[in-house]
Amino acid sequence: MKPGPRRSVSQSDIVDAAFEILEEKGVAAVSVRGVAGALGLTPTAMYTYFASKNALLQAMVEHLLTGVSDASAPDWRDRVVAVALALRAKLAEHSGSLVLVTSGPLDGPNALSLAERLIESFVEAGLTVDDAARAGHAVRAFVVGQSALETARRAAPVEVSAVQPLWSDSRHPLVEQTTGLALDGGGDEEFAAMLERVIDGFARA
Repeated sequence: MKPGPRRSVSQSDIVDAAFEILEEKGVAAVSVRGVAGALGLTPTAMYTYFASKNALLQAMVEHLLTGVSDASAPDWRDRVVAVALALRAKLAEHSGSLVLVTSGPLDGPNALSLAERLIESFVEAGLTVDDAARAGHAVRAFVVGQSALETARRAAPVEVSAVQPLWSDSRHPLVEQTTGLALDGGGDEEFAAMLERVIDGFARA
Protein backbone atom coordinates (compact mmCIF):
# COMPACT_ATOMS: atom_id res chain seq x y z
CA MET A 1 0.00 0.00 0.00
CA LYS A 2 1.40 3.39 -0.98
CA PRO A 3 1.15 6.06 1.70
CA GLY A 4 -0.78 9.13 0.71
CA PRO A 5 -3.02 11.80 2.13
CA ARG A 6 -6.35 10.61 3.42
CA ARG A 7 -9.00 13.09 4.53
CA SER A 8 -10.82 10.52 6.65
CA VAL A 9 -10.49 6.89 7.54
CA SER A 10 -12.53 4.36 9.46
CA GLN A 11 -11.45 1.74 11.96
CA SER A 12 -12.08 -0.81 9.21
CA ASP A 13 -9.61 1.02 6.94
CA ILE A 14 -7.00 0.91 9.68
CA VAL A 15 -7.49 -2.79 10.37
CA ASP A 16 -7.30 -3.57 6.64
CA ALA A 17 -4.03 -1.63 6.39
CA ALA A 18 -2.70 -3.48 9.43
CA PHE A 19 -3.46 -6.81 7.78
CA GLU A 20 -1.62 -5.72 4.64
CA ILE A 21 1.45 -4.98 6.75
CA LEU A 22 0.99 -8.30 8.55
CA GLU A 23 0.98 -10.19 5.25
CA GLU A 24 3.96 -8.33 3.81
CA LYS A 25 6.24 -7.91 6.82
CA GLY A 26 4.97 -10.00 9.72
CA VAL A 27 3.33 -9.17 13.02
CA ALA A 28 6.42 -7.44 14.44
CA ALA A 29 6.02 -4.72 11.80
CA VAL A 30 2.41 -3.97 12.75
CA SER A 31 2.56 -0.77 14.77
CA VAL A 32 0.54 2.39 15.22
CA ARG A 33 3.26 4.40 13.48
CA GLY A 34 3.58 1.93 10.60
CA VAL A 35 -0.14 1.78 9.91
CA ALA A 36 -0.40 5.56 10.21
CA GLY A 37 2.29 5.94 7.56
CA ALA A 38 0.56 3.51 5.22
CA LEU A 39 -2.65 5.53 5.48
CA GLY A 40 -1.05 8.95 5.27
CA LEU A 41 -1.95 9.77 8.87
CA THR A 42 0.09 11.07 11.76
CA PRO A 43 0.63 8.70 14.71
CA THR A 44 -1.28 11.19 16.84
CA ALA A 45 -4.31 10.87 14.57
CA MET A 46 -4.09 7.09 14.81
CA TYR A 47 -4.32 7.23 18.59
CA THR A 48 -7.81 8.68 18.28
CA TYR A 49 -8.84 5.28 16.88
CA PHE A 50 -6.59 2.92 18.84
CA ALA A 51 -4.89 3.89 22.08
CA SER A 52 -2.06 1.38 21.70
CA LYS A 53 -0.59 -1.34 19.52
CA ASN A 54 -2.32 -3.92 21.72
CA ALA A 55 -5.68 -2.31 21.02
CA LEU A 56 -4.94 -2.48 17.31
CA LEU A 57 -3.94 -6.16 17.54
CA GLN A 58 -7.13 -6.93 19.47
CA ALA A 59 -9.17 -5.26 16.72
CA MET A 60 -7.36 -7.41 14.16
CA VAL A 61 -8.19 -10.56 16.12
CA GLU A 62 -11.84 -9.51 16.30
CA HIS A 63 -11.85 -8.91 12.54
CA LEU A 64 -10.27 -12.31 11.98
CA LEU A 65 -12.94 -14.06 14.08
CA THR A 66 -15.89 -12.33 12.41
CA GLY A 67 -18.56 -14.86 11.51
CA VAL A 68 -16.83 -17.91 13.01
CA SER A 69 -19.50 -18.39 15.67
CA ASP A 70 -22.22 -18.21 12.99
CA ALA A 71 -21.28 -21.65 11.64
CA SER A 72 -24.23 -23.86 12.35
CA ALA A 73 -25.70 -27.35 12.09
CA PRO A 74 -28.78 -29.00 13.66
CA ASP A 75 -26.76 -31.54 15.64
CA TRP A 76 -24.47 -30.32 18.43
CA ARG A 77 -21.54 -32.45 17.26
CA ASP A 78 -21.78 -31.28 13.65
CA ARG A 79 -22.04 -27.71 14.98
CA VAL A 80 -18.77 -28.05 16.90
CA VAL A 81 -17.05 -29.39 13.78
CA ALA A 82 -18.53 -26.59 11.66
CA VAL A 83 -17.29 -23.91 14.07
CA ALA A 84 -13.85 -25.53 14.23
CA LEU A 85 -13.61 -25.71 10.44
CA ALA A 86 -14.66 -22.05 10.19
CA LEU A 87 -11.96 -21.04 12.68
CA ARG A 88 -9.35 -23.12 10.84
CA ALA A 89 -10.31 -21.46 7.54
CA LYS A 90 -9.97 -18.00 9.08
CA LEU A 91 -6.52 -18.82 10.46
CA ALA A 92 -5.44 -20.03 7.02
CA GLU A 93 -6.52 -16.77 5.35
CA HIS A 94 -3.73 -14.61 6.76
CA SER A 95 -0.11 -15.46 7.38
CA GLY A 96 0.67 -14.30 10.90
CA SER A 97 -2.85 -14.89 12.16
CA LEU A 98 -1.63 -17.59 14.55
CA VAL A 99 0.65 -15.06 16.21
CA LEU A 100 -2.30 -12.71 16.50
CA VAL A 101 -4.60 -15.17 18.27
CA THR A 102 -1.84 -16.24 20.67
CA SER A 103 -0.60 -12.72 21.45
CA GLY A 104 -3.09 -12.01 24.22
CA PRO A 105 -6.38 -13.05 25.82
CA LEU A 106 -9.24 -13.79 23.44
CA ASP A 107 -11.80 -11.64 25.20
CA GLY A 108 -13.35 -9.50 22.48
CA PRO A 109 -17.03 -9.84 21.44
CA ASN A 110 -16.36 -12.21 18.51
CA ALA A 111 -13.95 -14.32 20.56
CA LEU A 112 -16.50 -14.58 23.37
CA SER A 113 -19.24 -15.49 20.88
CA LEU A 114 -17.04 -18.29 19.60
CA ALA A 115 -16.48 -19.60 23.13
CA GLU A 116 -20.20 -19.27 23.90
CA ARG A 117 -21.18 -21.21 20.79
CA LEU A 118 -18.91 -24.11 21.70
CA ILE A 119 -20.04 -24.18 25.33
CA GLU A 120 -23.70 -24.16 24.28
CA SER A 121 -23.07 -27.08 21.94
CA PHE A 122 -21.37 -29.20 24.60
CA VAL A 123 -24.06 -28.36 27.16
CA GLU A 124 -26.58 -29.62 24.59
CA ALA A 125 -24.56 -32.86 24.54
CA GLY A 126 -25.21 -33.26 28.27
CA LEU A 127 -22.03 -31.83 29.79
CA THR A 128 -22.07 -29.52 32.79
CA VAL A 129 -21.25 -25.90 32.02
CA ASP A 130 -17.77 -26.31 33.52
CA ASP A 131 -16.99 -29.42 31.47
CA ALA A 132 -18.51 -27.79 28.39
CA ALA A 133 -16.15 -24.84 28.88
CA ARG A 134 -13.21 -27.26 29.16
CA ALA A 135 -14.33 -29.04 26.01
CA GLY A 136 -14.73 -25.78 24.10
CA HIS A 137 -11.29 -24.65 25.18
CA ALA A 138 -9.81 -27.98 24.07
CA VAL A 139 -11.42 -27.60 20.65
CA ARG A 140 -10.01 -24.09 20.22
CA ALA A 141 -6.58 -25.27 21.34
CA PHE A 142 -6.74 -28.19 18.90
CA VAL A 143 -7.65 -25.90 16.00
CA VAL A 144 -4.86 -23.42 16.78
CA GLY A 145 -2.28 -26.18 17.28
CA GLN A 146 -3.29 -28.08 14.17
CA SER A 147 -3.30 -24.86 12.15
CA ALA A 148 0.25 -24.18 13.32
CA LEU A 149 1.37 -27.64 12.14
CA GLU A 150 -0.38 -27.18 8.80
CA THR A 151 1.23 -23.76 8.35
CA ALA A 152 4.65 -25.26 9.06
CA ARG A 153 4.05 -28.00 6.52
CA ARG A 154 3.00 -25.52 3.83
CA ALA A 155 6.15 -23.52 4.52
CA ALA A 156 8.43 -26.58 4.17
CA PRO A 157 10.98 -26.11 1.35
CA VAL A 158 10.36 -29.66 0.07
CA GLU A 159 7.40 -32.00 0.01
CA VAL A 160 7.92 -34.00 3.19
CA SER A 161 6.06 -37.05 1.89
CA ALA A 162 8.45 -37.24 -1.06
CA VAL A 163 11.49 -37.62 1.17
CA GLN A 164 12.48 -40.95 2.70
CA PRO A 165 13.14 -40.23 6.39
CA LEU A 166 16.72 -40.89 7.38
CA TRP A 167 15.53 -42.38 10.67
CA SER A 168 13.21 -44.94 9.05
CA ASP A 169 13.74 -48.26 10.79
CA SER A 170 11.90 -50.90 12.77
CA ARG A 171 11.88 -48.82 15.95
CA HIS A 172 8.89 -46.77 14.75
CA PRO A 173 6.63 -49.26 12.96
CA LEU A 174 3.34 -47.62 13.97
CA VAL A 175 4.52 -44.18 12.87
CA GLU A 176 5.64 -45.55 9.50
CA GLN A 177 2.39 -47.46 9.10
CA THR A 178 0.35 -44.25 9.45
CA THR A 179 2.46 -41.79 7.43
CA GLY A 180 -0.15 -41.85 4.65
CA LEU A 181 -2.69 -40.10 6.88
CA ALA A 182 -1.08 -36.68 6.31
CA LEU A 183 -2.05 -35.63 9.81
CA ASP A 184 -0.64 -32.13 9.39
CA GLY A 185 -2.04 -31.42 5.95
CA GLY A 186 -4.76 -33.87 5.02
CA GLY A 187 -7.52 -31.38 4.29
CA ASP A 188 -10.90 -30.87 5.94
CA GLU A 189 -11.78 -34.57 6.05
CA GLU A 190 -8.67 -35.62 7.98
CA PHE A 191 -8.96 -32.56 10.22
CA ALA A 192 -12.58 -33.41 11.05
CA ALA A 193 -11.68 -37.05 11.73
CA MET A 194 -9.08 -36.00 14.30
CA LEU A 195 -11.41 -33.44 15.85
CA GLU A 196 -14.10 -36.12 16.25
CA ARG A 197 -11.68 -38.04 18.50
CA VAL A 198 -11.24 -34.95 20.66
CA ILE A 199 -15.02 -34.52 20.87
CA ASP A 200 -15.49 -38.20 21.72
CA GLY A 201 -13.27 -37.83 24.79
CA PHE A 202 -15.65 -35.26 26.27
CA ALA A 203 -18.89 -36.77 25.00
CA ARG A 204 -18.14 -40.01 26.85
CA ALA A 205 -17.19 -38.31 30.11
